[in-house]
Amino acid sequence: MSPAQGFLFFLLLLGLLAAALRFFSQRAPAVPYQVVLAAAGVLLGLVPGLPLPRIGPELLLLAFVPGLVFEASLSLDLHELRKQALAVGLLATAGVFIGVVLLAAAAHYLFGLGWPAAAVLAGIVATTDPVAVISVLRRLKVPAGLTAILEGESLFNDGTGVAVFAAVLASIAGGAFSLGDAGGRFLLITLGGAAVGLIVGSAAVVLLRRSEEAELEILLTLLTAYGSYLLADLLHFSGVVAVVIAGLEVARYGHRSGRMKGTQLLGFWRLLAFVLNAILFVLVGSRLPTTRLVGMLPLAAGLYLAMLLVRAVPVYGLLAAVDPRAAHIKWSWRVLTFWGGIRGALSVALALVVAATPGIDPRVSTVAYGMVVLSLLIQGGLMGPLAHLLGLSAAGQARRHKRQVGGHDQRAAGTPDSSPH
Repeated sequence: MSPAQGFLFFLLLLGLLAAALRFFSQRAPAVPYQVVLAAAGVLLGLVPGLPLPRIGPELLLLAFVPGLVFEASLSLDLHELRKQALAVGLLATAGVFIGVVLLAAAAHYLFGLGWPAAAVLAGIVATTDPVAVISVLRRLKVPAGLTAILEGESLFNDGTGVAVFAAVLASIAGGAFSLGDAGGRFLLITLGGAAVGLIVGSAAVVLLRRSEEAELEILLTLLTAYGSYLLADLLHFSGVVAVVIAGLEVARYGHRSGRMKGTQLLGFWRLLAFVLNAILFVLVGSRLPTTRLVGMLPLAAGLYLAMLLVRAVPVYGLLAAVDPRAAHIKWSWRVLTFWGGIRGALSVALALVVAATPGIDPRVSTVAYGMVVLSLLIQGGLMGPLAHLLGLSAAGQARRHKRQVGGHDQRAAGTPDSSPH
């Protein structure tokens, strides 16, 4: 078998595996598809002699992230997002900073990592995974406001989280890490990426207005997603921020003009996201350094627990500031928002960047892999049951409504007749 034939065989095998796992996930709806894919990828990587292709961070970031982030942008409920804009904005900005600072401090003081390594590790896992979160929410049909908070935070903190990571890494590469230097770099990277996304997205809208063919619309949006990322990356800005802003510009035009409802464009992007998602999670899982990770599992588990506890601070603190009396953002919503901070493939891509960067503690990338796997398996695996328990899924809401109606009927039936005899 030639190398080209071997690569095609691997892609076919990957497609068959993804389809089989999808069938399994449909029959076990409590387990998110991404969790099944990640677990299968880890098992695939343990098969001896399997000719798995080498994947680097540039391939992961350039080939997969723009498509997945752009599709997530198109799928946002912009009306609900505007209602929850303050909560989403705080979680995706101040929440990321708080999480990075607290986790870096925990990694340094509790687990003995040096400050540069601790800051890099916190930057790697700063991003929550919109792919895993959104797919779970779509299936569970949780309330629209909660969906907007979780989707919006996951999408926007991809941009801010990656920008924080890039700023920390650039500050370390500059010779001496400092919070002030990293903060300045973060502002430059983020604002530059937003400007690129706004320019590319606005240009795409101008062209989409003149388009009357579905095939041309699909091509234009593909160019928008990958072109905005590449342009920002070449200018040393945040490609993820650029894709998010460009995607929102296209989504805003599409919703306002009504061209996003039931179109081939949305169907194409959902199919592309499904394919990219399946390939990405299996490839990422197959490249995990499982043997090294086993030896560092206690450290990874301890840091994962610290990451989980740290997330409670911005979620409960910032949402309490937005809605002190829980009138609009209910306590059950806050619990699921806390639990829904799932880390995924983007964090693994950043860990691969660190693994290829000299001068960084080699434990950082391996421990980050472990934290991501634990997040997917524990938080992703239990998110469905937790949503049911809190009464936030469609089934849970129906069950709660049935109990309320039943209780009302019983009280009505048990009311004594007070009329005179």
